[in-house]
Amino acid sequence: MRIAVTGSIATDHLMSFPGSFAGQLIGDQLQNVSLSFLVDELDIRRGGVGANICFSMGVLGLNPVLVGAVGSDFAEYRSWLERHGVDCESVHISDTHHTARFVCTTDEEHNQIASFYAGAMAEARNIELLPVAERLDGLDLVLIGADDPDGMVRHTDECRQRGFAFAADPSQQLARMDGEAVKRLVDGAAYLFGNEYERALISQKTGWDEDELLKRVGVRVTTLGAKGARIERVGEATVEVAAVPARTLAEPTGAGDAFRSGFMAGLAWGVSLERCAQLGCLMAVLVVETVGTQEYDVTPPELVERFGAAYGAEAAAEVSAHLAG
Repeated sequence: MRIAVTGSIATDHLMSFPGSFAGQLIGDQLQNVSLSFLVDELDIRRGGVGANICFSMGVLGLNPVLVGAVGSDFAEYRSWLERHGVDCESVHISDTHHTARFVCTTDEEHNQIASFYAGAMAEARNIELLPVAERLDGLDLVLIGADDPDGMVRHTDECRQRGFAFAADPSQQLARMDGEAVKRLVDGAAYLFGNEYERALISQKTGWDEDELLKRVGVRVTTLGAKGARIERVGEATVEVAAVPARTLAEPTGAGDAFRSGFMAGLAWGVSLERCAQLGCLMAVLVVETVGTQEYDVTPPELVERFGAAYGAEAAAEVSAHLAG
């Protein structure tokens, strides 16, 4: 299955605050917030929505095509991704900007405050998908993840025009987009990803209620954090999938990206949507247990063992040949 993933490619600067953000906020002074958090740790890691998803798909043995824009400082990152099975031939290199930066502070309750510098990411709007499809002799699915907003809309429009099936995953960029842009991103998607907050925000910005929105997409996948995920389709019973129990809680950044990677891998393997979501939950927990979005190390036997422990022997038997590979 030929899968292209459009999305941000960035370096993550992850910090840990040994306290609670909520305890530092004064209710009647929120209009004058001026805070500085003294953090205990700083980790600089590879990240970005598109790169995270592709890395995790590569871990599962797929060869996803990464589509995004970076700076000339991408060489080492590119080598890392290619060693993990990611096709980087369609990554655009900017002549003038650095690769994007994500700066995030997490408190002891796993609340987060983050900022994002776009840098070269703004040039994603200049990337055409047709040359990608021609190089691969076609595209079976394009996942449109958080990226330059104009680029996201352009890629969605091109998918419709050229008949490429696409998965909509606007996530962090929803806050920057107006209702018309969100409609263009979502309408006609084969799959729509989002968490519960993003679910509500999409409805608010588009003016579409739950039933109307579900009619406009093929499959709606809502991640529920520690509660797992929900799958909805018109005329079908809702499927609820439990999360894989975490062995430790290290850092949640990138868990949603890893969920997408597992779900997409399941689609490529031709398993049921329930199994796709279970694979997503398996990949998500690996990130939750690790500081950094691409730092986990897992063997095929461990993947099979954890999948079976969470979802049973029958479920494990359905995916074991793929996981073991």
